[in-house]
Amino acid sequence: MCVLAVCFVGAKGKRMEEGNAAKERVLITGGAGYFGFRLGCAIYQKGVDVILFDVVKPLQTVPEGIKFMQGDICCLSEVEEALRDVICVFHIASYGMSGREQLNRKLIEDVNVKGTENIIQACKSRGVSSLVYTSTYNVIFGGQVIENGDESLPYLPLHLHPDHYSRTKSLAEMKVLEANGAELGNGRGVLRTCALRPAGIYGPGEQRHLPRIVSYIERGLFKFVYGDPLSLVEFVHVDNLVQAHVLASQALRASKQHVAAGQAYFISDGRPVNNFEFFRPLVEGLGYKFPTRRLPLSLVYFFAFLTEIVHFVVGRVYNFQPLLTRTEVYKTGVTHYFSMEKARKELGYEPQQYSLDEVVEWFRSQGCGPKPRNYTMMHLVRDGALLLVLIAVLVSWFPSAATFSL
Repeated sequence: MCVLAVCFVGAKGKRMEEGNAAKERVLITGGAGYFGFRLGCAIYQKGVDVILFDVVKPLQTVPEGIKFMQGDICCLSEVEEALRDVICVFHIASYGMSGREQLNRKLIEDVNVKGTENIIQACKSRGVSSLVYTSTYNVIFGGQVIENGDESLPYLPLHLHPDHYSRTKSLAEMKVLEANGAELGNGRGVLRTCALRPAGIYGPGEQRHLPRIVSYIERGLFKFVYGDPLSLVEFVHVDNLVQAHVLASQALRASKQHVAAGQAYFISDGRPVNNFEFFRPLVEGLGYKFPTRRLPLSLVYFFAFLTEIVHFVVGRVYNFQPLLTRTEVYKTGVTHYFSMEKARKELGYEPQQYSLDEVVEWFRSQGCGPKPRNYTMMHLVRDGALLLVLIAVLVSWFPSAATFSL
């Protein structure tokens, strides 16, 4: 991990000096998650008090000295209590990024929009001077080709977002940036805000995307790739993303002329790559053969659409994990990458170069790799039932395809 000079400016404008008795305090929403936990540990190592705030407890052991508070950003009173004596909030918590989570519209709305509104309101009432919001590329991207785009690109119109997660993250980012300059309670200055738009996160121990990919590989489901072999996307290593968040919080300070206030920044490793080629070292490193069969993007998108229809019909009874959603097909198969120039110039962001070697080693340490596979009667019953449901849905759906809307 890069050595980061992490320091923050407190409510009274005094910079924390080494050896000061009174430490300053930051809060990280979604602090039990992979990135939030990693960010919290990095900041704490630099002598800043850290509160990890999340609805669930961390899977990892919380280091001594870091405080964990269990709470829900959808509950304003819990957020206000957590923000007592905090000078900076890193708002990372969100819901609906991938898989079946993308199909739970109500929870996505509650967490991503109402939760963010609560964070902003609590920052104002508690006198929190800085708010760094973890956004996403998806506020701009909705399946269209983007090559070396920058922050001057407009938000994707809300009705064009292919999923509710992206739509709500866009709304939340707008609210955060609009809150920049808002008066804090009791005349304690103003709130400074910014938003970071990261690419797909990777690193050893990542808990959301990589385990799902590895499970597909081990179950023999990774039999094809799709889309144009020249299509390019981006990823960001967790430690580069930590670096970006620390730099963004610094750039909200008076000592940096509040250069980041009201601004958004794309964050990645700065190395566009074909999505499937990026994961080749993981597939082959775990001892599997990389697939050579390539399918048209349109065919895979249609399959994902049918899968979402099936989930819409049976999801309340059997909340299965879709192999792919429509948004995931776009995000992995359509070129979209962005310039890091603004982040470099205004934040001083310089991404370090990483490979998937440490990720491969981590999965090996978890016992991942080729194993004998037994197709049991339970698997046969499950797959047969899903096939029957799919056939029934298709038979009933096609006559009314023109009027169906997810």
